[in-house]
Amino acid sequence: MKTRCLIVDDEPLAIEAMQMLVDKFDSLKLVASCSDAIHAFDALRNARIDLMFLDIQMPEMSGLDFLKSLKNPPKVIFTTAHREHAIQAFELSVIDYLLKPISFDRFMQAINKYYESIPSQVISDNPISTSANEAKYFFIKAEKKNVKIQFEDVLYIESIKDYVKIVCRNKAIISKIMIGNLIERLPGQYFVRIHRSFIVYIPNIDAYSSISVEVSGKEIPIGRNYKNETLNTLHQLH
Repeated sequence: MKTRCLIVDDEPLAIEAMQMLVDKFDSLKLVASCSDAIHAFDALRNARIDLMFLDIQMPEMSGLDFLKSLKNPPKVIFTTAHREHAIQAFELSVIDYLLKPISFDRFMQAINKYYESIPSQVISDNPISTSANEAKYFFIKAEKKNVKIQFEDVLYIESIKDYVKIVCRNKAIISKIMIGNLIERLPGQYFVRIHRSFIVYIPNIDAYSSISVEVSGKEIPIGRNYKNETLNTLHQLH
């Protein structure tokens, strides 16, 4: 399930910039964008919002006052050009406080903080279906749910600090787990770690060389420390 987002900002260019950042994450879904607190209030009433990107200085009502007025607010990341409200903002238990212009790296840190705020451990102790008549899959904890992932849907898995991004054919899922812990729970006949930051599902590899593998048009490097194991594994498939 995607994280449903709301952007609240009175500057059209700022909204556009935030939309571009949100669109980079398959795990985020933009539900609405609003230019003031009144329209944001209506958006919160009419749709489920998990995460709100909220400007502080707006007409009619500031972002701080708007957040204080909400009885059951979603998680909030403040986006502002003004540093002086940071202490007051964090007193409201917001996830993060982003200063404009917002870089992708800083936005990524804020999204990581959001996922850290949601208890999430990964996959079940017995995640793999082994019956020949059953689909092979595993479960992984993401956004408060155990999500089933079919092996055959996985293109690759990428490490992002303490998280992994599981890139599938039609979606991407972010979960809080170290990539080293995840590979230990995945069957070696299907998955191989080719780099400190990447795991690939072997049947979905389209091509490979001594330095990289290609999966669905994406070229992924083979790390020096993983080269021998990766090449030995792939050569056995010939």
